[in-house]
Amino acid sequence: MFDLRVLATYLGLLVLAAPTALLVLLGLTALAGVRIREATISRGVQGATVVGLIAAIGVLVAMLLSGDRHVVVHVGDWVAIPHFHFSLKFVFDRLSVPFVILSLVLCGTIGAFAASYLHREAGFNRFFVLLSLFMLGMILASLAGTIETLFAGWELVGVSSALLVAFFQERAAPVRNGLHVWSVYRISDAALLVAAVLLHHLTGEGDFDKLLGVGGFWPENHTTISSHQALAVGLLLLVAAAGKSALIPFSGWLPRAMEGPTPSSAVFYGALSVHLGAYLLLRTSPLIERSPLLAIIVVCLGLSTAVLAALAGRVQTDIKSALSFAALTQVGIIVAEIGFGWHYIPLIHMIGHACLRTLQFLRASSILADYRQLENALGRRLPGIAPPLQRLVPLAMARWTYRLAFERGYFDSLLTDYVVRPMLAVLKGCDALERRWTNFLAGRSSRESDELTPAAGSLEDLA
Repeated sequence: MFDLRVLATYLGLLVLAAPTALLVLLGLTALAGVRIREATISRGVQGATVVGLIAAIGVLVAMLLSGDRHVVVHVGDWVAIPHFHFSLKFVFDRLSVPFVILSLVLCGTIGAFAASYLHREAGFNRFFVLLSLFMLGMILASLAGTIETLFAGWELVGVSSALLVAFFQERAAPVRNGLHVWSVYRISDAALLVAAVLLHHLTGEGDFDKLLGVGGFWPENHTTISSHQALAVGLLLLVAAAGKSALIPFSGWLPRAMEGPTPSSAVFYGALSVHLGAYLLLRTSPLIERSPLLAIIVVCLGLSTAVLAALAGRVQTDIKSALSFAALTQVGIIVAEIGFGWHYIPLIHMIGHACLRTLQFLRASSILADYRQLENALGRRLPGIAPPLQRLVPLAMARWTYRLAFERGYFDSLLTDYVVRPMLAVLKGCDALERRWTNFLAGRSSRESDELTPAAGSLEDLA
């Protein structure tokens, strides 16, 4: 009799192999300086996406036919020592499979759109290398069965995000904003790393099935650690999710990320990357259910982020920033839904919202022209969508609310002054120390970039 579970396992490996092969192919050719035709790159991206998507759908069908809702693909162990165990493990269940299918569908859509949008762009090949890196990171994070595997995918998503924000590197603003985004991501990554260390200290390993799989699999599972331990780990994971999904107080980096190309804005900050923090909270929802205080904090953070983003989105002067805050409003609501203890509602909300925002971001380039054509056809100016704020509240309060929304709750300024600049100062200090040490060992200037004044002072200028 044919074993559907074995078939699902092999198809699961194919889901992982397709984006990995694409990244290796594009990355090695780029490092070797081999120029590939745009059409070849586009066909390679579409082929890898289609193969991965068919394999993911095949896993879903095999799971439905076999009645098995939890398929584990165990690739191997990284480290196995007494009391600590690091394994490379991927899980296909009712949470990861829909998110992987969503990631592949949207990455394929963006790849097809970008092939025309970035036609003859100097960084065409670089964009698709970073897109393949992002797609691999999303799949690793979505299917991760251990917190170490999730951290690996989390890092790939962060690296590709920051580099795509700084995609137009000939201008100072994208590079500055990319460095800002990367600095905020460092806080998120550090929190996730500390949470992983704490989980290993509590359980001896970071396996989600061992930590959260007691009593069944997602979403029926629960954790055996105490409520105080769940609160400690959950707060660290919440900080990680807040940094990745631009929740308060990290909301300020989201409009800065709009410096990147429109296709990357669509797939990163409108569809997938901005939902990755919410996905992390949904994966570790048994921790939230274990600690009532943690659940209250998650709900308050989600709702306050939604309110701030709704206000900030109404004072934006460009469509991409307005869409980014509209996306953040929905992400805040999704986080609040997770805090309320719901499972399928936030999952469905994420999938529907990601598809909608992708369409809106891709249409952002031409929507203003369509709007003008509609006005010309009607022969009059279209009315505003919402009444002015002063009709609903007193004028003084309306001005205060407008200022609060315009300054994005002042979180962006606080983050820049007390997080980004101190972190850049530390990085500059480390860089200066390394330069002095390498110059001492070499007996001369050890870097060719030291001879170029603008390059040598670029980090200071960005700070």
